[in-house]
Amino acid sequence: MKSNFFLIAFILLSSFCYSQEYEISGKVTETQTGLPLPGATVVVKNGTLQTIADLDGNFQISGVPSGATLVFSYVGFSKSEFKVTKNETITVTLKPDAESLEEVVVIGYGTQAKREVTGSVGIVSSKNLEDLRPIKLEQALQGTVSRVNVTTQSGRPGGNLDVRIRGIGTNGENRPTFIVDGNVIQDIGLLNPNDIESLTVLKDAQAAIYGTIGANGVILITTKSGKKNSKTKISYNTYMGSQETSRKLPLLNATEYGLLLNESYANAGNPLPFPNVSALGKGTDWQDEVFDTGVPIISHDLSASGGTDKVTYNISGSHLDQGGIIGGYKSNFLRNTARLALNADLTDKLRAKANVMYLYTSSRTFSENALGSVLFNALNTPSIYKPYNQSGNPTLLPSGDVNVPGSNIGFEIINPIAQIENTFNSYNLKRINGSFALEYDVIKDLTVTGRIGFETSNSEGKTFNKMVNYGPGKVFNNPRSSVDQSAINDNRYTFDLYAAYKKTVAENHNFGLTLGTTVYKEYGNGLNATGFDVPNNSWEFADISLTTGYVDRKAAGSYTYDERRLSYFGRFQYDFKGKYLLSAMLRRDMSTRFGPSNRVAYFPSVTAGWVISDESFFKESKFINFMKLRGSYGSLGNDQITTNAYISLLGGEGTYIFNGQLVNGNAIGLLANPAVKWEDAKKFDVGLDFRLLNNKVEIATDYFIDTRKDLLLGAVPVSAITGIGGPGGLLPVINAGDVRNSGFEFAINYKEQISDSFSVNVNYNITTLKNEVTGVRNGTGFIDGGLFGTNTTTSRMEVGHEMGYFFGYKTNGIFQNQAEVDAHPSQLALGAEAKPGDLRFVDVNGDNVIDAKDKTDLGSPIPDVTMGLNINLNYKGFDFTAYAFASIGNDMVRAYERTQNDVNRMNYTLGRWTGEGSTNSVPRVTTAATANNVFSDYFVEDASYLRIQNVQLGYTLNSAFTEKAGISRVRIYTGVNNLYTFTKYMGYDPGASNGNPIGGGVDRGFYPIPRTYLFGVNVNF
Repeated sequence: MKSNFFLIAFILLSSFCYSQEYEISGKVTETQTGLPLPGATVVVKNGTLQTIADLDGNFQISGVPSGATLVFSYVGFSKSEFKVTKNETITVTLKPDAESLEEVVVIGYGTQAKREVTGSVGIVSSKNLEDLRPIKLEQALQGTVSRVNVTTQSGRPGGNLDVRIRGIGTNGENRPTFIVDGNVIQDIGLLNPNDIESLTVLKDAQAAIYGTIGANGVILITTKSGKKNSKTKISYNTYMGSQETSRKLPLLNATEYGLLLNESYANAGNPLPFPNVSALGKGTDWQDEVFDTGVPIISHDLSASGGTDKVTYNISGSHLDQGGIIGGYKSNFLRNTARLALNADLTDKLRAKANVMYLYTSSRTFSENALGSVLFNALNTPSIYKPYNQSGNPTLLPSGDVNVPGSNIGFEIINPIAQIENTFNSYNLKRINGSFALEYDVIKDLTVTGRIGFETSNSEGKTFNKMVNYGPGKVFNNPRSSVDQSAINDNRYTFDLYAAYKKTVAENHNFGLTLGTTVYKEYGNGLNATGFDVPNNSWEFADISLTTGYVDRKAAGSYTYDERRLSYFGRFQYDFKGKYLLSAMLRRDMSTRFGPSNRVAYFPSVTAGWVISDESFFKESKFINFMKLRGSYGSLGNDQITTNAYISLLGGEGTYIFNGQLVNGNAIGLLANPAVKWEDAKKFDVGLDFRLLNNKVEIATDYFIDTRKDLLLGAVPVSAITGIGGPGGLLPVINAGDVRNSGFEFAINYKEQISDSFSVNVNYNITTLKNEVTGVRNGTGFIDGGLFGTNTTTSRMEVGHEMGYFFGYKTNGIFQNQAEVDAHPSQLALGAEAKPGDLRFVDVNGDNVIDAKDKTDLGSPIPDVTMGLNINLNYKGFDFTAYAFASIGNDMVRAYERTQNDVNRMNYTLGRWTGEGSTNSVPRVTTAATANNVFSDYFVEDASYLRIQNVQLGYTLNSAFTEKAGISRVRIYTGVNNLYTFTKYMGYDPGASNGNPIGGGVDRGFYPIPRTYLFGVNVNF
């Protein structure tokens, strides 16, 4: 009995302990952002008890047995478990899960799970944008997506950027097509980066769904939207920064300049211009005079998003004000944006989407990257001159006087300070664009979408040409004031109607079919006029309505344009068990840019994939978790040519004689070519994707070949009797060129959660590229471009070479003595006989004469290899990011140095040849005639570089502290953009380009990208 009593007592006690229940409450949030996860599921493991988090991520669950385990889950995030031992309030953070959330990729007229994508794509996420804090959206593509090269045309605020995907495929338009939420837009650089959810880069034949606008690749941009069943979330982001030049060139000070000039004159047998060099001192550093420091930049961004079970919304506005590091307010940039995105479930089958963006920009600029530009003058003006005279006015620079030492600097070089002071212009742009869409589920698995996209912009420009004198004989002197004004209206509309059908047959066969049509129209007009004699010679009165002068020529002009495309497209997709993947596309385009006989073209493509890791023979391994082989081949087009190239219009100017009087009239403009048609791009790609080490490492490899045929060339020599030699006349456009680009891409991403408080994410990519012109059928076999000095071309498009390669004379050191000169072929044809200390030019063709026949390939501005490295570290509340980009094998022409006798020089000239054996790289200095200044590889430099684009350190405050103030997340950060560039190139920016495929790598004084120190705050409510 006693034993039974103890047994019963033990059973009752055990039952009591087991049946003890607790109440757990708390909040479910995201690890990365700290934002709540409304709708997160909380369930007792191996039980039926469960609950769902509310709109703020809060939850409460009662009756949980002691020792039970709670499982927290949310779509797209890894599950988290918590063992219950008492009543308590907890905060659970969920981490994104690559396996549970198959990343959805936008592929054009639809989306697709990343594991099923059979083309070559690159993705930039909103997290990348947050890390980089780009001022212009294109900057986020540099180094983050393999074989996407972004070059800067100018570092000034609002300066243009060029995007190239897998090399330069044509001598014409090379920019990819940008599509924002299904709407084609021309310039993404003016978008607010904080509005962007993701950028998807279609690099291969998968872009064929866009037909004639896809040859240069397509970048699909998805903007942010609200989430269903989500309480309103308010986000405020701001940063302020200080800008300075990232580089100054080492120039000669006044004393060094005087010594070098004395030697130069003495070597020519002339008297010394500066007998007392010690009195010159250091003189003026003209770069310090034109560069400003501590230039402000400030940005504000405010957004609100949320939604119910039927409607979601996202509203945002931003303000950016950036000053220029040259010219102060004369080169500032202002951008204001506003955006509204609404999605609504009108019925169970009908959904509506609206996305509207408004933009306003205001900017000012001045002359740059040209002969006589501000930086060109700052580099070439001798340091012996003072910025201002005794009266406080900018010093007038001489043009050449035998009685004034250091005055022989030419007619182009003027005081850069005076140039800035006398530059007056403004440009304002207002633009509204967006899209409206309806989606209707006709039947199960069949959805029809209708979408209208639009963009309309109005811009006004004004330039005041002040009556000014920069010195005797200067080409920029202006004896009469004038004002140029322009007003431009541009419009673009797109209508898409397409149906998407998905069906699974016999469980394993998955089919998808998309059929649709697109109508695209762009039209607009422009008006420009000039008024003369501005009252008071003042910017304040610079308006045509106030001018009083007249001229005997046409002082106004206008234009209109109207271009349209009508397209039909289809895409068939099939997969078996998600293992064997196939996609075939066909697009038919009709464009008014071409004549009736070539108006229609067809663009087919096919992509396929094989998920090898799903095969039965592929043994499950902790080392390789996923493997996919994919390939694509297809045809795409490019129709970006001059409007109405197939028909002649009176777009030129002509002067005629009627009744013995000269009469201004119209003349032929572009010479017509009725046979002109699309460029044809054949794209081939094969790739292999891996996931390794429990999905911690992701690798993507690609080999690609892009063959472009029937390039639209606009440099066809024709007889002058056609009349196109006059003002407004243009050479005809013909299909007469071929280019081939090929290369390898390799990208690897490593993501590891080292511990609960420390995570690492490292991404590295590298791409090789071989570019070759395979055809130029324009009558001469080549096309010239670029400019060195005033009339020497630098670059060519020619068979067997890279697009825009540098064409000039090759050197082989320096003549050390007269015996070497006598033994070498004559260089007289280049301007003067050689003497010891002069450059030795190579007799390339071996005819024992150095002349134009010896010009050869001197290098190319196209890099052979590009690389990107991105690092992200998170430790507790701290986060650190660093982004770097490298370009290897690109060359650049040093064309910012004037060849006049008395201009200033860079300090490398201090190592010039002074006698036999002194140097074999820098020629002697002399005012006598030499061939040292003809265009040769002496002026072509290796412009390979490694740039640390961004370094940022942030700290997120403890949410337990901020939530007491109603704030879900506060992050403060500091960083540096464009921290440092490692390069041997002597110019300002080795990664700059003027954007031209032929002549793009000629540096005439690029405006450098500023180094920017930032401090910012992100606040989420």
